[in-house]
Amino acid sequence: MKKIITVFTTFVLLITFVTSIQGQKKEFSIASFYANPVFPANLGSLQWVGDAGYFAYKTDSAIVKRGVKNDDIQVVVDKTTLNTLLEENGFEYKLRAIPNFKFTDQNTLFFTYSNQLFKYGIKDNTLALQLSYSADGENVEIEYTTMAAAYTIDDDLYIKKGDKEIRITHDGGNGIVNGKTVHRNEFGIEDGIFWSPKGNLLSFYRKDESMVSEYPLVDITTRIATVNYTRYPMAGMTSEEVTVGVYNIATGQTVFLETGMPTDQYLTNITWDPSENYIYIAVLNRGQDHMKLVKYDVKTGKPVKILFEEKNERYVEPEHGPVFFSGLKDQFLWYSERDGHNHLYLYDIEGNLLQQVTSGPWEVTEIAGYANDFLYYISTEESAIERHLYRINLQGKKKSKITLVKGTHNVIVHPKGTYVLDNYSNSDNIASEYALLTNKGKLAYVIAENIDPMAGFDMGETIISTMKTDDNTDLYYRMILPPGFDKTKKYPVFYYVYGGPHSQLVNDSWLGGSGLFLQEMAAKGYIVFTIDNRGTSYRGFDFESMIHRNLGSIEVEDQMKGVNYLKSLPYVDQERMALHGWSYGGFMTISMILKNPGIFKVAVAGGPVIDWKYYEVMYGERYMDTPEENPEGYKESNLLNHMKNLDARLLVIHGTIDPVVVWQNSLTFIDKSIKENKMVDYFVYPGHEHNVGGRDRLHLYRKIARYVEDYL
Repeated sequence: MKKIITVFTTFVLLITFVTSIQGQKKEFSIASFYANPVFPANLGSLQWVGDAGYFAYKTDSAIVKRGVKNDDIQVVVDKTTLNTLLEENGFEYKLRAIPNFKFTDQNTLFFTYSNQLFKYGIKDNTLALQLSYSADGENVEIEYTTMAAAYTIDDDLYIKKGDKEIRITHDGGNGIVNGKTVHRNEFGIEDGIFWSPKGNLLSFYRKDESMVSEYPLVDITTRIATVNYTRYPMAGMTSEEVTVGVYNIATGQTVFLETGMPTDQYLTNITWDPSENYIYIAVLNRGQDHMKLVKYDVKTGKPVKILFEEKNERYVEPEHGPVFFSGLKDQFLWYSERDGHNHLYLYDIEGNLLQQVTSGPWEVTEIAGYANDFLYYISTEESAIERHLYRINLQGKKKSKITLVKGTHNVIVHPKGTYVLDNYSNSDNIASEYALLTNKGKLAYVIAENIDPMAGFDMGETIISTMKTDDNTDLYYRMILPPGFDKTKKYPVFYYVYGGPHSQLVNDSWLGGSGLFLQEMAAKGYIVFTIDNRGTSYRGFDFESMIHRNLGSIEVEDQMKGVNYLKSLPYVDQERMALHGWSYGGFMTISMILKNPGIFKVAVAGGPVIDWKYYEVMYGERYMDTPEENPEGYKESNLLNHMKNLDARLLVIHGTIDPVVVWQNSLTFIDKSIKENKMVDYFVYPGHEHNVGGRDRLHLYRKIARYVEDYL
């Protein structure tokens, strides 16, 4: 569930609207926002051009570059030139926009378009087709050293090199899947195809889910509704079996790594050794409390050595493989929460711990680079709700902070570590700004200035602060006040909740991390409130994992701290409080109204988990163990067992083909409400999965807003 985008966190930093009518402020709404969208600073394909002293990005009409010594913009190639070259080479189509691109050296860049890989020569202004692969290919991974593409067609894996297409697997289908993600995208898994560093070998996942129960998803677009099946391993049930294959381009042979028993373990974070002789896998047991980092010989498939192990009575969750840099010979960096916070450790390739590089009561969120004996990383050291770039040597000394503007920073460090491309936003109305910094944090120049996305709209104040739990832990909250706020009046509340692992709704980014719909609700006159409870991320392992085996308990307790705070404010109308959440937030919404009746008058729960025994193995068992191991935890978190307390006006929403939180969850809730004579309103989005997307999202916003307005 960690990778599911909740309903109000999409496209906040992408689309903005700027308007002014003779100096008068206009009431904000998503409809007016969409009427004439304008994009803030967004430099697509931003990258350093090798280790040269300039960087490149794309505009609407060209690929441009700029130097570190001056900010002159030079056009590398424009769209008109590319289309002319395409026509001269016999291609009938034209580029509608500048595609994403990749520089491989200072004079060469590549881009893909219409399942074809093109090479553009900058010096001689030439365009050449390098590779054409099947239009049916999915999950495409390009290898630029050998000019090859790996991809899947249906459930089999293929390679295209030159004019030759090679089918690597022949067993796909009927529950066998090759070259795609596994373990339902948990453990940081995003891909199923992994090229070796020099492109001579290709490793891939093979998943056998033929033994996993098929779950029906009903398609109503056919005259006679048809059933499509997805393999859905529920907590405690039979899970998939995953193996890792290594295909040798030269020999045409595939070797499968001997990952051993039991077969329902998790093979996570596949990482190639720079030598191409070994692969590292973080092997995790099904109980998710014991991880082994194993080194495998790719020629024989045999395990060479268990480099080290990590155990925790709650869970271990590897999300990053070993991180290699050319300047670290026979050494790698490893992320671990072993000391209670996510930090970096330096190992040699024999598994010897050389140094804990970072430490402290804060989290490393990303390794940004390594150059000239310094490691660059992003962390929460300044504040749990900010992200800043630091550098430190591998002995854990000579640390310095590079990004100095408060807020959330995303960076690209120069390969030599001399400069940093910095894109940042904050709650002080910086939606997106790009700057070039030195490695000491000095501003060289602003690459793209911030535009006030809300200029012309009448916006309320956004407050970010903290409150204490009973054990004196700080919880961050965000409160959006209505425009023209008057503390002598009373206002209704729109309380938005998520509350699950791998989430942080309150942060120091534009609008405080809120989405446009929350801003619209504030514009309608609501106090909009959100708090990140214990169980959410970036506050240390204990903070997040204390929900283990008892989902919906501590989280609800913390959320009620927020409720009590609101009730203490003289300008809050305690009789008019509405609650909403989606996914884990849907589970939390129903949990809060059932476990604390009489507080909220109206609630809207989208895509809610009702009974965790209906949720999938990988996420569900990490936080709840199996139903057999934790019967009391499953009983207490099962919302059907609390139906008798329902006293709020409740709307439940679900997508009819949701493959994440299956429809069965909310249907069982409706069935239980009928049996207990409780009134629940229900709305479905036919043909939608876990999130209502596309043009129907506006309908969803209107549905939620109108329901709250009608009954609050």
